[in-house]
Amino acid sequence: MPDRITTRSRIYDFLFLTTDNGVIITDSDQEIQQLNPAAAAMLGVTLDEVLGRPPQECFARNPALIHLLTRPGEQRQDVRLARKRLAQGIGSDLPNGGRIVLLQDVTERREVENRREMLAKAIAHDLRNPISAITGFADLVSRFGALNDQQRKYLQRARQTSAKLHDMIVSLVDLAWIEAGMPLRHVPVRLDELIDQTLDGLAQMAQKARIGIATSVQKPLPTVMGDPERLQLAMHHLLHNAILYSYEEHNVAIHAWGDERELYCSVADQGIGIAENELDLVFDRMYRSRDERVLALPGGGLGLTVARTVIKRHGGDLWVSSTADEGSTFTFVLPAVRR
Repeated sequence: MPDRITTRSRIYDFLFLTTDNGVIITDSDQEIQQLNPAAAAMLGVTLDEVLGRPPQECFARNPALIHLLTRPGEQRQDVRLARKRLAQGIGSDLPNGGRIVLLQDVTERREVENRREMLAKAIAHDLRNPISAITGFADLVSRFGALNDQQRKYLQRARQTSAKLHDMIVSLVDLAWIEAGMPLRHVPVRLDELIDQTLDGLAQMAQKARIGIATSVQKPLPTVMGDPERLQLAMHHLLHNAILYSYEEHNVAIHAWGDERELYCSVADQGIGIAENELDLVFDRMYRSRDERVLALPGGGLGLTVARTVIKRHGGDLWVSSTADEGSTFTFVLPAVRR
């Protein structure tokens, strides 16, 4: 038993001293007892300056860090670091009444995210204006004289194409960003929470389309490691499509289950469905079914491509089963982690 305790102590000391993440530990009197080298470097302090002192004295100009070190319960906040860097901070209670705070430097990741957002806005601005002009001119043509059936058909195609381009702009940026290998976050993710958030975001769409949503989620679900924002994006595309292509007054069903090795989630609709000869094509970028009912609906043909790319970047897979005129079921699997 003593050997096991000694081994654990050595492992703890090794991780504490060598990790890139900053670690700060306080005691029950809210005085700093431990500070690893990464935290000292991040905050621009020395051990002598902070050990045995309360956070309010050591970090008077860093209220976010004081909040993490003094407020009870789990706390999450961005923390300003020395040299204009930024950390994501997580604070938690310790059994002895103290607190532990983990600081992860996210400066580069936030800069990448900001560049992506700026790129998306620039592309949206530069493309949406001419696309809107195309739609406007197509509407004007019909006001300058009668059109035959063929001309009306071509104008309708022009409107549909411009609407498709308009809808796909942001998804195209997302797909390019993900496929380029941009870094994903790697944190524990509760899929049941992501499902609830996605349902909240699409509730108005479902209500307007008179589509009911039925959920069946295993309690508890296994935990997965990944990027919650990207996984929610994949979930959004799957549920959005299910609502969009469902028949009115029918249901969409979400089922999530798993074990200690894998987590599964399926989204099933009762709608248009997919022809057998198109099942292998629906995940191709910008592919849309030849079915006139599908072409009449908005969409750029990128949602499923984005969803599958996100799932595969997380070590999983996404597939579909479908019957034309009855509905489709999209199912994905992700590797689970033991708590």
